[in-house]
Amino acid sequence: MPELKRLRADHAPAVLAFELANRAYFAAAVSDRGDDFFEHFADRHSALLAEQEAGISVFYVLVAEDDSVLGRFNLYDLEDGTAELGYRVAQHVAGRGLATATVLELCRLAAARHGLRTLRAAASLDNAASRRVLAKAGFLPVGPADPADVGGKPGTWYERNLALQQ
Repeated sequence: MPELKRLRADHAPAVLAFELANRAYFAAAVSDRGDDFFEHFADRHSALLAEQEAGISVFYVLVAEDDSVLGRFNLYDLEDGTAELGYRVAQHVAGRGLATATVLELCRLAAARHGLRTLRAAASLDNAASRRVLAKAGFLPVGPADPADVGGKPGTWYERNLALQQ
């Protein structure tokens, strides 16, 4: 049974393996992270942990029984009871409801553990899978997203009021 865990230093090898294995799959829906991301992954991972320690963001990984990473689920820019949600799941588990179930779990954690009241997420118009996940998880469209927020593509911002837990 996959488990949602807060990102730790020892997750770095599994997260890098996840990103490398799914790079082409992710690039089909969102902008590619670029070679620099992979070349300097250890520094980036350390920076995320420092950001998490500072309370700016919270990063989670969905871990399989064999300790491989199945997905990343992140809360960015925690401020005034609001945060932005970002997520990605491995190609081999996509389309099975895992992203939706994990986003719902993260909504619960966001309210209970992190004191958040509202989550926001942007999805490009051509990323139907992400828009479905958000809709199934109770997010409502609230307006257009700047293309810079969704990899240079037209998109929509969604919001979820966490007080209205489903």
